[in-house]
Amino acid sequence: MVLGAAESPVLSFDVGGTDIKAGLVDARGNVLGMRRVPTPLDSSRPGEAVLDRLAELAAELASEFPGSPARAAGIIVPGIVDSVAGVGVYSANLGWRDFPFTAEAEKRLGIPVAFDHDVRSAAAVEHSLGGSREFNDVVVMVVGTGIAAAVFSGGKPVTAGGFAGELGHAQVPDPDASPGGAGSTILEAVGSAGAIAKRYHRASGNRVNGARGVLLRANAGDALAARIWADAVDALAFTICQCVNIIGTEAVVIGGGLAEAGEELLEPLRARVDHILDFQRRPQLIRAQLGQDAGLLGAALNARALLGGKQ
Repeated sequence: MVLGAAESPVLSFDVGGTDIKAGLVDARGNVLGMRRVPTPLDSSRPGEAVLDRLAELAAELASEFPGSPARAAGIIVPGIVDSVAGVGVYSANLGWRDFPFTAEAEKRLGIPVAFDHDVRSAAAVEHSLGGSREFNDVVVMVVGTGIAAAVFSGGKPVTAGGFAGELGHAQVPDPDASPGGAGSTILEAVGSAGAIAKRYHRASGNRVNGARGVLLRANAGDALAARIWADAVDALAFTICQCVNIIGTEAVVIGGGLAEAGEELLEPLRARVDHILDFQRRPQLIRAQLGQDAGLLGAALNARALLGGKQ
């Protein structure tokens, strides 16, 4: 794996709703001094609190690796992100609105900063180095507690000022609508790992260990668990087919916690997509290959783009 021409390491920060992952990433994609710390939550200064913590982590890494100074940094965050303006437009979970991340981060770190969306950045490195690299029209879906996606058309990311790829909020048929009804809900409420566990608990009164627990019960003959799992597959397939119809998607990469189910998810999902589609080409459904480090590598790739061939 090679992340650009420059030999200098870069600082990489993957800011999540619960944790921050940080490290120095070299040109071969090795993560040095990997750290995972809680994301600070400060309702009065949410963006500033995060950047103050990143500055502390940067100082720790500089002290640990004095012979490998970082020449640039990459920061990725959730929510609506305008990477061109360097602004965190909105984060429902972390609380900022229109916060100037790039400018404020460069003040604190003293080096150029590349700022972008977490899923879009993870998807970019997955698309360039993972299983979908041979395709030009790709959707990368991260299916975990929620659902987010990145869209590539003609090999280029579709960003729309940070508003593209919100597939978790796309409308899907509501499996809980009354018989004969035509209700709808959002994909995240049915097809996410979090929703699978919540719907099973709500319907059965039994708590399970996440979506995996529902799948295990389904495999053991629990009819309710099997229906909840099938509802999730149906909702995901519906959205994938909408992508195929609207933007001609060739491949869909599935990542996040739900992808850990492997072929137990992908096999029925392929069958359902094939059943729904008519004359359209069938997209390749591929499990993400880079795992939990994709975000850090994506942030590093963004940072390395600022360096070009510089050392």
